[in-house]
Amino acid sequence: MKIAIAQLNPIIGDIENNAQNIYKAAQIAVEKNAQLLLTPELSLCGYPPKDLLLNASFVKNTWTQLQELANKLPNNLAVLVGTVTENPHAYREGEKPLFNSIILIENQAIKQIFNKRLLPTYDVFDEDRYFEPGKESNFFQLSSRISSIKSIKIGVTVCEDLWNDEEFWGKRNYQTNPIQDLVNNGVNLVVNLSASPYSIGKQKIREAMLKHTAKRHNIPIIYTNQVGGNDDLIFDGNSFAVNRKGEIALRAKGFQTAIEIIEYEENSQDLKVSYIADSIETKEEEIWLALVLGLKDYAHKCGFSKAVLGLSGGIDSSLVAAIAVEALGKENVLGILMPSPYSSTHSIRDAEALVNNLEINSNTLAIGDVMKAYDSLLEPLFQGTEFGVAEENLQSRIRGNLLMAVANKFGHLLLSTGNKSEMAVGYCTLYGDMNGGLAVISDVPKTRVFSLCKWLNRHQEVIPHNVIIKPPSAELKPDQVDEDSLPSYDILDAILDRLIHRHQSIKEIEADGFDHDIICKVVKLVTRAEFKRKQAPPGLKVSDRAFGTGWRMPIASRWQLD
Repeated sequence: MKIAIAQLNPIIGDIENNAQNIYKAAQIAVEKNAQLLLTPELSLCGYPPKDLLLNASFVKNTWTQLQELANKLPNNLAVLVGTVTENPHAYREGEKPLFNSIILIENQAIKQIFNKRLLPTYDVFDEDRYFEPGKESNFFQLSSRISSIKSIKIGVTVCEDLWNDEEFWGKRNYQTNPIQDLVNNGVNLVVNLSASPYSIGKQKIREAMLKHTAKRHNIPIIYTNQVGGNDDLIFDGNSFAVNRKGEIALRAKGFQTAIEIIEYEENSQDLKVSYIADSIETKEEEIWLALVLGLKDYAHKCGFSKAVLGLSGGIDSSLVAAIAVEALGKENVLGILMPSPYSSTHSIRDAEALVNNLEINSNTLAIGDVMKAYDSLLEPLFQGTEFGVAEENLQSRIRGNLLMAVANKFGHLLLSTGNKSEMAVGYCTLYGDMNGGLAVISDVPKTRVFSLCKWLNRHQEVIPHNVIIKPPSAELKPDQVDEDSLPSYDILDAILDRLIHRHQSIKEIEADGFDHDIICKVVKLVTRAEFKRKQAPPGLKVSDRAFGTGWRMPIASRWQLD
C-alpha cells in the first residue's frame, strides 16, 4: 500500500485556498497510485489560528469547506485532513467548545473524526484555551486495493500525541500516552499529523524520539509536518518515517513544500525505504533556511512584495539585507544609508560595498541637518544638561522616522535589524531602530550573527570582510564601540543563554566561571528592557526560547533573581 505525505504550507484563514492545495495534493497522490494521503495538523484552516477560533463563522466556514472538499476528492483515495470541529457536549459538560481534529475522508464522504488527545500549553502553544482533549484512542481500517491480505489498522495521532514517551524523556508530561494506547489496540502503523514549529536542532530530537518509540513498540511511524512561516513561527516540514527497527525510511526536504510517497508492505508489516533527503549539515545553514522562509512567507502572506531597511555598515543590517535578497529577490530590496556626523568613513564604505555585493537598490539620506534641527528645537528645554542617551537616541529615532516614511510611501515592508543580544539587554531604541513590520534576526544572538555571516561567505564574499572584523558599534557618539558599556559578546551571549534558555540563577551562572558583577549587570539590563520587547515588531523564532509568542514576562515586577 502506497501512502502519500503532503508537506503543505497553508495560510491561516485562507480556507478555500488551503482546501484547493489539499485537492491538488490528492490528485498527485492518485497519479502515484497512493491509497492514503496524509496532511498536516489543521491543514484546512492553518496553524495556529489563535483567536480566529472564537468566531463562530470561522468554525462554520471551515466545516462547510471540508464538506465541499470531501465531495470532490478522488473516490479511490483515503485522505486525512486536519481541521477544527465543534464539541457537542461543551456547554452541558463544562468543556471547551472545539476539538483539534483529523477527518478521515473516503469515497467522497466523512467517515471518521479523530480528536487530538494531548494539548500543549508551553512555549508558543496555548491549545487548552480553545480545545477539549480527545478521550478515545484513534484508529481506522484501510484495505489494500492490490492485496488479498486483511486490512491495515492505522493509528492516528496529532503532533503532541507523540511527545509523551516516558522512556525517551525520563518522565511523563501527561497522564495519557496515546502511542501506548494504540499499541494496546493492535494497530499496524502509526501516522502523526503535525504543525511542529522549528527551532535549532529540533529535527534531530524528533528523529531520535520516533526512532526510540518505533523500536520500543516494534511499530512503524509516519510523521507529516507543516512547512512555512506564520507570523513569528517557522515550520520546517522535514516530514519523515521510521520503520519497526527505528531506521529512517523516508525524509522529505526541509523548508519547502513536498509530496512524498512511502510504501507499507503488508507481508512484513513495515515500511519500505523510500526517498531520504540529506540532513542539513550545519546549524548556520539550518538557521539561514529558516530565516529566509520566515521572511518570504511573512511578506507574501501579509501582502508585501518589497522590503526596505536601514544600512549602517554594521553586521546586523548586512545579514538582514542578505536574507531579504534571498527571500524576496535583489530587485525587491531597498537599502537606505543614513549617515550622521558620527558615522565613520569605513562604515559608509562598508554599507556601499554591501549594496554592490548584493546588487540591491539604495539611497542615501544624510541626517546631519535634521539632527541640528532637533538640537535647536530642544535646546531651551535641555539647556544646562549633559549630552547623553536622549541625544544619542534622537539619531536612531530620526532614522526610524525616515525608514517608516519610505515604507509608507512605497508600500514596502520595513525590516528591523536588531539581534537577540541587543533585544535582551535593551540596546535598541523604541521608535528608532526597533521600527519595522518584522524583526528578522531578533532571535539570533550577536555571536551567531557573526558565524552566519562567515558561513555565508564560505564560497564568495557576500558580507564585506571589514564588516565582520571591525568592532561592533552603534556610532551614536565619537569613537563609540559596544564594549564600552557591555561585556564582550562571547561573554554576554554565554550569560544570556544560561539566563534565558536554561533559567539559571545568578549563583549557578557564577559557578560556571562568570564574574558576579557582570552577571548582575546583565540581569538588570534584561529585566529593565521588558517594556521595549513588549513593543517590538514580531520576530522570527529560531530558538527554543524567543522574545515572542512564548515569552510571557511581566513588565512591572519587583522579583529579583538570586
